[in-house]
Amino acid sequence: MTETTTPDTGDKDEQLSYEQAREELVEIVRKLESGAPLEESMALWERGERLAALCQARLDRARERIEARTAADADAPED
Repeated sequence: MTETTTPDTGDKDEQLSYEQAREELVEIVRKLESGAPLEESMALWERGERLAALCQARLDRARERIEARTAADADAPED
């Protein structure tokens, strides 16, 4: 798992799968819930926000693919 307090890992984040990002996000939530010093909590929260946005973007792309496929199937002539 990547270090959760890394300030900017944008390029590395794009290489994470949805499952990897979600798992790291779950770990961050666990750490935040268990109590961490303020500075560490802020860094974890910021990392969590980036991971949440990454997960949402991946889910949005998957939904778009499904909708496009569904629309293509609906437009296909019936035999």
